[in-house]
Amino acid sequence: MDLFQNTRIPVLSKALSAYALRHQVISANIANIGTPGYKSKNVEFENVLSSAMSSGAITGQTTDTHHMGIGIQSTSPDGPISVIENNPGVQDEADLKSGINDVDVDSEMAELAKNQIRFKYASRLLGESFRGIQKSIRGTI
Repeated sequence: MDLFQNTRIPVLSKALSAYALRHQVISANIANIGTPGYKSKNVEFENVLSSAMSSGAITGQTTDTHHMGIGIQSTSPDGPISVIENNPGVQDEADLKSGINDVDVDSEMAELAKNQIRFKYASRLLGESFRGIQKSIRGTI
């Protein structure tokens, strides 16, 4: 029995991995701003997680008939939660934002800032989860 399986730790771990991957992809997009024909990439995490939650991949379980009904209790940390996608929008020269490819440095920098905030928030939540476990082990509140 995995101690952390029924906590939010597996989902937060996947989120941190997805945000780290997104940081690498955004950095690669910015680094290739001058590369002719380069197609920018993005990481889909929130949409993939949302579709996994709505498709029934995440289910709750009750172990006793006296327990209250639950919605989403736990997730499986095993399947892919993030996907790298090429932006399909470039059709002709008019779609090239930098003149030689479809990378828009302003939007990439904005996405980088948002991703940094998400990463910090998820890491803070993960730290709070571990501190809560430490408190329960020590018997302090």
